[in-house]
Amino acid sequence: MPELDRKAAMQLQCPMPQLDFDIITLGHGSGGVLTHNLLNSGVFDILKNDYLDQHHDGAFLPVRSPVAFTTDSFVITPVFFPGGNIGELAVYGTVNDLAMCGATPRFLSLSFIIEEGLPMTEFWDILVSIKFACQQANVQVVTGDTKVVERGKGDRIFVNTTGIGEIHPKAHIAADNVRAGDKIIVSGQVATHGMAIMSVREGLVFETELESDTCNLYPAVEQLLEAFGADIHFLRDPTRGGVATVLNELAQDCGLGIDLVQNDIPLSEQVEGACEMLGLDPLYVANEGIFIAVVQADVAGQVLDVLRATGTGQNAAIIGAVTVSHPRQVILTSSIGGRRMLNMLTGEQLPRIC
Repeated sequence: MPELDRKAAMQLQCPMPQLDFDIITLGHGSGGVLTHNLLNSGVFDILKNDYLDQHHDGAFLPVRSPVAFTTDSFVITPVFFPGGNIGELAVYGTVNDLAMCGATPRFLSLSFIIEEGLPMTEFWDILVSIKFACQQANVQVVTGDTKVVERGKGDRIFVNTTGIGEIHPKAHIAADNVRAGDKIIVSGQVATHGMAIMSVREGLVFETELESDTCNLYPAVEQLLEAFGADIHFLRDPTRGGVATVLNELAQDCGLGIDLVQNDIPLSEQVEGACEMLGLDPLYVANEGIFIAVVQADVAGQVLDVLRATGTGQNAAIIGAVTVSHPRQVILTSSIGGRRMLNMLTGEQLPRIC
Protein backbone atom coordinates (compact mmCIF):
# COMPACT_ATOMS: atom_id res chain seq x y z
CA MET A 1 0.00 0.00 0.00
CA PRO A 2 1.46 3.44 -0.92
CA GLU A 3 2.56 5.62 2.01
CA LEU A 4 -0.19 8.21 1.46
CA ASP A 5 -2.85 5.46 1.47
CA ARG A 6 -1.45 4.03 4.73
CA LYS A 7 -1.51 7.48 6.29
CA ALA A 8 -5.12 8.04 5.22
CA ALA A 9 -6.08 4.61 6.59
CA MET A 10 -4.46 5.46 9.95
CA GLN A 11 -6.37 8.74 10.16
CA LEU A 12 -9.62 6.79 9.68
CA GLN A 13 -8.56 4.26 12.34
CA CYS A 14 -7.74 6.99 14.86
CA PRO A 15 -10.88 9.13 15.23
CA MET A 16 -10.56 11.98 17.71
CA PRO A 17 -12.09 11.06 21.10
CA GLN A 18 -14.61 13.21 22.94
CA LEU A 19 -12.43 15.73 24.79
CA ASP A 20 -13.20 18.55 27.21
CA PHE A 21 -12.99 21.54 24.89
CA ASP A 22 -12.81 22.31 21.19
CA ILE A 23 -9.56 24.22 21.74
CA ILE A 24 -6.47 23.97 23.92
CA THR A 25 -6.85 26.11 27.08
CA LEU A 26 -4.35 27.17 29.71
CA GLY A 27 -5.94 24.56 31.95
CA HIS A 28 -4.58 21.84 29.70
CA GLY A 29 -1.09 22.85 30.76
CA SER A 30 -1.83 23.23 34.47
CA GLY A 31 -0.87 19.72 35.49
CA GLY A 32 -4.37 19.12 36.84
CA VAL A 33 -7.49 17.34 35.62
CA LEU A 34 -7.50 18.86 32.12
CA THR A 35 -3.85 17.95 31.57
CA HIS A 36 -4.56 14.43 32.82
CA ASN A 37 -7.51 14.07 30.45
CA LEU A 38 -5.60 15.46 27.46
CA LEU A 39 -2.68 13.10 27.99
CA ASN A 40 -4.71 9.98 28.76
CA SER A 41 -7.37 10.47 26.09
CA GLY A 42 -4.95 11.84 23.53
CA VAL A 43 -1.18 11.51 23.73
CA PHE A 44 -0.87 8.33 25.81
CA ASP A 45 -3.70 6.58 24.03
CA ILE A 46 -2.57 7.20 20.46
CA LEU A 47 1.17 6.73 21.07
CA LYS A 48 0.89 3.90 23.60
CA ASN A 49 3.72 1.39 24.05
CA ASP A 50 5.23 -0.50 26.99
CA TYR A 51 7.63 2.34 27.85
CA LEU A 52 5.17 5.22 27.60
CA ASP A 53 2.48 3.24 29.44
CA GLN A 54 4.55 3.47 32.63
CA HIS A 55 3.61 7.18 32.87
CA HIS A 56 6.90 7.85 34.66
CA ASP A 57 8.96 11.05 34.69
CA GLY A 58 11.46 9.30 32.43
CA ALA A 59 11.96 6.04 30.55
CA PHE A 60 14.00 2.94 31.34
CA LEU A 61 15.58 1.82 28.07
CA PRO A 62 17.31 -1.48 27.17
CA VAL A 63 20.27 0.06 25.31
CA ARG A 64 23.48 -1.98 25.50
CA SER A 65 25.55 -0.81 22.53
CA PRO A 66 27.18 2.56 21.68
CA VAL A 67 24.47 5.12 20.99
CA ALA A 68 23.93 8.38 19.12
CA PHE A 69 21.94 11.07 20.91
CA THR A 70 20.35 14.13 19.29
CA THR A 71 17.76 16.78 20.02
CA ASP A 72 15.88 19.28 17.88
CA SER A 73 13.06 21.81 18.09
CA PHE A 74 10.52 22.47 15.35
CA VAL A 75 8.88 25.87 14.91
CA ILE A 76 7.61 25.74 11.34
CA THR A 77 5.09 28.14 9.82
CA PRO A 78 2.64 27.03 8.54
CA VAL A 79 2.14 24.09 10.90
CA PHE A 80 0.32 22.17 8.13
CA PHE A 81 1.94 22.29 4.71
CA PRO A 82 1.68 20.38 1.41
CA GLY A 83 3.08 16.90 2.05
CA GLY A 84 3.05 16.96 5.85
CA ASN A 85 2.83 18.83 9.13
CA ILE A 86 4.95 19.70 12.14
CA GLY A 87 4.29 16.32 13.78
CA GLU A 88 5.82 14.02 11.21
CA LEU A 89 8.47 16.65 10.45
CA ALA A 90 9.61 16.45 14.09
CA VAL A 91 9.83 12.66 14.02
CA TYR A 92 11.57 12.39 10.65
CA GLY A 93 13.89 15.31 11.41
CA THR A 94 15.18 13.65 14.57
CA VAL A 95 15.31 10.17 13.05
CA ASN A 96 17.32 11.58 10.15
CA ASP A 97 19.81 13.28 12.47
CA LEU A 98 20.42 9.89 14.07
CA ALA A 99 20.79 8.30 10.64
CA MET A 100 23.45 10.86 9.72
CA CYS A 101 25.43 9.57 12.72
CA GLY A 102 25.21 6.06 11.30
CA ALA A 103 22.72 5.06 14.01
CA THR A 104 19.59 2.93 13.92
CA PRO A 105 16.81 5.09 15.44
CA ARG A 106 15.21 3.46 18.50
CA PHE A 107 13.62 5.90 20.95
CA LEU A 108 12.24 9.45 21.01
CA SER A 109 11.18 11.93 23.64
CA LEU A 110 8.38 14.26 22.58
CA SER A 111 7.56 17.66 24.08
CA PHE A 112 4.87 20.12 23.06
CA ILE A 113 4.64 23.85 23.73
CA ILE A 114 1.09 24.68 22.65
CA GLU A 115 -0.42 28.12 22.28
CA GLU A 116 -3.76 28.63 23.98
CA GLY A 117 -6.51 28.44 21.38
CA LEU A 118 -5.10 25.70 19.15
CA PRO A 119 -8.07 23.67 17.87
CA MET A 120 -8.22 20.15 19.31
CA THR A 121 -8.81 18.81 15.80
CA GLU A 122 -5.45 20.19 14.70
CA PHE A 123 -3.67 18.79 17.75
CA TRP A 124 -5.21 15.40 17.03
CA ASP A 125 -4.13 15.50 13.38
CA ILE A 126 -0.58 16.24 14.55
CA LEU A 127 -0.69 13.31 16.99
CA VAL A 128 -1.90 10.94 14.27
CA SER A 129 0.90 12.10 11.97
CA ILE A 130 3.44 11.51 14.76
CA LYS A 131 2.09 8.00 15.26
CA PHE A 132 2.30 7.32 11.52
CA ALA A 133 5.85 8.66 11.23
CA CYS A 134 6.97 6.62 14.25
CA GLN A 135 5.61 3.46 12.65
CA GLN A 136 7.33 4.28 9.37
CA ALA A 137 10.64 4.89 11.16
CA ASN A 138 10.24 2.00 13.63
CA VAL A 139 10.80 4.22 16.66
CA GLN A 140 8.90 4.60 19.91
CA VAL A 141 8.02 7.72 21.88
CA VAL A 142 9.01 6.78 25.43
CA THR A 143 8.74 10.04 27.40
CA GLY A 144 7.80 13.68 26.94
CA ASP A 145 6.20 16.84 28.25
CA THR A 146 3.32 19.19 27.44
CA LYS A 147 3.11 22.90 28.23
CA VAL A 148 0.53 25.53 27.26
CA VAL A 149 1.40 29.23 26.85
CA GLU A 150 -0.95 32.20 26.70
CA ARG A 151 -2.50 33.27 23.42
CA GLY A 152 -0.07 35.42 21.46
CA LYS A 153 3.01 34.06 23.25
CA GLY A 154 3.63 31.15 20.91
CA ASP A 155 3.05 30.26 17.27
CA ARG A 156 0.26 27.68 17.57
CA ILE A 157 2.55 24.78 18.49
CA PHE A 158 6.26 24.07 18.94
CA VAL A 159 7.60 20.52 19.12
CA ASN A 160 10.85 19.31 20.68
CA THR A 161 12.11 15.80 20.06
CA THR A 162 15.17 14.02 21.40
CA GLY A 163 16.32 10.77 19.82
CA ILE A 164 18.48 7.81 20.78
CA GLY A 165 19.83 5.37 18.22
CA GLU A 166 22.25 2.45 18.27
CA ILE A 167 25.37 2.93 16.16
CA HIS A 168 25.50 0.58 13.16
CA PRO A 169 28.48 -1.78 13.54
CA LYS A 170 29.85 -0.78 10.12
CA ALA A 171 29.45 2.97 10.63
CA HIS A 172 32.31 5.38 11.14
CA ILE A 173 30.96 8.77 10.17
CA ALA A 174 33.15 11.83 10.80
CA ALA A 175 34.52 14.87 8.99
CA ASP A 176 38.02 13.63 9.85
CA ASN A 177 37.47 10.71 7.46
CA VAL A 178 37.08 12.95 4.42
CA ARG A 179 39.98 12.76 1.94
CA ALA A 180 40.93 14.58 -1.26
CA GLY A 181 39.34 12.81 -4.21
CA ASP A 182 36.23 11.74 -2.31
CA LYS A 183 32.99 12.14 -4.23
CA ILE A 184 30.03 14.15 -2.96
CA ILE A 185 26.60 12.63 -3.51
CA VAL A 186 23.19 14.15 -2.84
CA SER A 187 20.38 11.64 -2.36
CA GLY A 188 17.64 13.60 -4.16
CA GLN A 189 16.39 16.88 -5.58
CA VAL A 190 17.43 19.90 -3.54
CA ALA A 191 15.25 22.67 -2.03
CA THR A 192 11.93 20.81 -2.38
CA HIS A 193 10.87 21.12 1.27
CA GLY A 194 11.79 24.77 1.65
CA MET A 195 10.05 25.82 -1.51
CA ALA A 196 6.93 23.80 -0.69
CA ILE A 197 6.66 25.89 2.49
CA MET A 198 7.38 29.13 0.68
CA SER A 199 4.87 28.38 -2.07
CA VAL A 200 2.12 28.28 0.57
CA ARG A 201 3.28 31.52 2.20
CA GLU A 202 3.62 33.40 -1.07
CA GLY A 203 0.52 31.95 -2.76
CA LEU A 204 2.46 30.50 -5.69
CA VAL A 205 0.40 28.27 -7.98
CA PHE A 206 1.85 25.47 -10.14
CA GLU A 207 0.35 22.96 -12.56
CA THR A 208 0.86 20.30 -9.89
CA GLU A 209 1.11 21.07 -6.17
CA LEU A 210 4.64 21.41 -4.83
CA GLU A 211 4.90 19.08 -1.81
CA SER A 212 7.48 18.65 0.93
CA ASP A 213 9.69 15.56 0.55
CA THR A 214 9.92 15.04 4.33
CA CYS A 215 10.62 11.36 4.95
CA ASN A 216 12.59 8.77 6.91
CA LEU A 217 16.11 8.56 5.44
CA TYR A 218 17.43 5.71 7.59
CA PRO A 219 16.49 2.81 5.28
CA ALA A 220 18.66 4.27 2.51
CA VAL A 221 21.51 4.99 4.94
CA GLU A 222 21.32 1.49 6.35
CA GLN A 223 21.68 -0.02 2.88
CA LEU A 224 24.75 2.13 2.22
CA LEU A 225 26.36 1.15 5.51
CA GLU A 226 25.65 -2.55 4.95
CA ALA A 227 27.10 -2.45 1.46
CA PHE A 228 30.04 -0.05 1.85
CA GLY A 229 30.76 0.37 5.57
CA ALA A 230 33.76 2.63 6.22
CA ASP A 231 33.81 3.80 2.57
CA ILE A 232 30.93 6.08 3.60
CA HIS A 233 33.07 8.81 5.14
CA PHE A 234 30.54 11.47 6.03
CA LEU A 235 26.76 12.00 6.11
CA ARG A 236 24.70 15.12 6.75
CA ASP A 237 21.14 16.24 6.00
CA PRO A 238 21.22 19.80 4.61
CA THR A 239 18.35 21.32 6.59
CA ARG A 240 18.67 24.98 7.63
CA GLY A 241 21.16 26.78 5.41
CA GLY A 242 20.84 24.19 2.63
CA VAL A 243 23.47 22.31 0.67
CA ALA A 244 25.87 25.25 0.38
CA THR A 245 26.01 25.88 4.13
CA VAL A 246 26.50 22.20 5.04
CA LEU A 247 29.35 21.86 2.56
CA ASN A 248 30.97 25.03 3.88
CA GLU A 249 30.83 23.58 7.39
CA LEU A 250 32.40 20.37 6.10
CA ALA A 251 35.18 22.23 4.27
CA GLN A 252 36.01 24.12 7.45
CA ASP A 253 35.98 20.98 9.60
CA CYS A 254 38.12 18.81 7.31
CA GLY A 255 40.43 21.59 6.09
CA LEU A 256 39.94 20.68 2.42
CA GLY A 257 38.18 22.30 -0.53
CA ILE A 258 35.02 21.25 -2.33
CA ASP A 259 34.26 21.53 -6.05
CA LEU A 260 30.61 21.44 -7.13
CA VAL A 261 29.14 21.25 -10.64
CA GLN A 262 25.85 23.13 -10.99
CA ASN A 263 24.58 21.05 -13.92
CA ASP A 264 24.93 17.87 -11.85
CA ILE A 265 22.79 19.09 -8.94
CA PRO A 266 19.28 17.56 -9.15
CA LEU A 267 16.58 20.24 -9.07
CA SER A 268 12.97 19.99 -10.20
CA GLU A 269 11.63 22.50 -12.72
CA GLN A 270 8.93 23.63 -10.29
CA VAL A 271 11.41 24.29 -7.50
CA GLU A 272 13.78 26.07 -9.87
CA GLY A 273 10.93 28.26 -11.10
CA ALA A 274 9.78 29.06 -7.58
CA CYS A 275 13.30 30.01 -6.56
CA GLU A 276 13.62 32.33 -9.56
CA MET A 277 10.29 34.01 -8.77
CA LEU A 278 11.32 34.64 -5.16
CA GLY A 279 14.95 35.48 -5.89
CA LEU A 280 16.32 32.56 -3.86
CA ASP A 281 19.35 30.37 -4.48
CA PRO A 282 18.22 26.72 -4.18
CA LEU A 283 21.60 25.75 -2.71
CA TYR A 284 20.74 27.79 0.40
CA VAL A 285 17.14 26.60 0.75
CA ALA A 286 16.33 24.18 3.59
CA ASN A 287 15.80 20.48 2.91
CA GLU A 288 14.18 17.69 4.91
CA GLY A 289 14.02 14.65 2.60
CA ILE A 290 17.58 14.38 1.30
CA PHE A 291 21.09 13.85 2.62
CA ILE A 292 24.66 14.44 1.48
CA ALA A 293 27.14 11.56 1.46
CA VAL A 294 30.89 11.92 1.03
CA VAL A 295 32.24 8.58 -0.15
CA GLN A 296 35.40 6.88 -1.32
CA ALA A 297 35.85 7.73 -5.01
CA ASP A 298 36.17 4.16 -6.25
CA VAL A 299 32.77 3.13 -4.84
CA ALA A 300 30.85 6.31 -5.78
CA GLY A 301 29.19 4.76 -8.82
CA GLN A 302 28.06 1.75 -6.81
CA VAL A 303 26.76 3.98 -4.02
CA LEU A 304 24.71 5.86 -6.59
CA ASP A 305 23.24 2.61 -7.93
CA VAL A 306 22.22 1.50 -4.42
CA LEU A 307 20.69 4.87 -3.61
CA ARG A 308 18.70 5.05 -6.83
CA ALA A 309 17.17 1.66 -6.05
CA THR A 310 15.78 2.91 -2.71
CA GLY A 311 12.44 4.59 -2.17
CA THR A 312 13.97 7.98 -1.41
CA GLY A 313 17.02 8.08 -3.67
CA GLN A 314 15.72 7.82 -7.23
CA ASN A 315 17.13 11.25 -8.09
CA ALA A 316 20.49 10.79 -6.36
CA ALA A 317 23.49 12.28 -8.15
CA ILE A 318 27.23 12.84 -7.81
CA ILE A 319 27.50 16.63 -7.55
CA GLY A 320 31.16 17.24 -6.83
CA ALA A 321 34.42 16.17 -5.22
CA VAL A 322 36.79 17.01 -2.38
CA THR A 323 40.01 18.76 -3.39
CA VAL A 324 43.24 20.18 -1.94
CA SER A 325 43.34 23.07 -4.43
CA HIS A 326 41.34 25.64 -2.41
CA PRO A 327 41.30 24.65 1.27
CA ARG A 328 38.18 25.46 3.31
CA GLN A 329 36.35 26.89 0.31
CA VAL A 330 33.39 25.63 -1.74
CA ILE A 331 33.62 26.51 -5.45
CA LEU A 332 30.73 26.05 -7.87
CA THR A 333 31.21 25.59 -11.62
CA SER A 334 28.11 27.23 -13.06
CA SER A 335 25.96 26.00 -15.92
CA ILE A 336 27.77 28.40 -18.29
CA GLY A 337 31.24 27.36 -17.16
CA GLY A 338 32.08 30.17 -14.75
CA ARG A 339 33.35 29.52 -11.25
CA ARG A 340 32.20 31.24 -8.08
CA MET A 341 32.65 30.79 -4.37
CA LEU A 342 29.71 29.58 -2.30
CA ASN A 343 29.91 31.23 1.10
CA MET A 344 28.19 30.28 4.32
CA LEU A 345 24.61 31.53 4.54
CA THR A 346 24.47 34.91 6.27
CA GLY A 347 21.30 36.17 7.90
CA GLU A 348 17.97 34.40 7.78
CA GLN A 349 16.89 33.49 4.27
CA LEU A 350 13.83 31.39 5.05
CA PRO A 351 12.24 31.76 8.51
CA ARG A 352 10.52 28.84 10.23
CA ILE A 353 11.25 26.13 7.68
CA CYS A 354 11.89 23.37 10.23
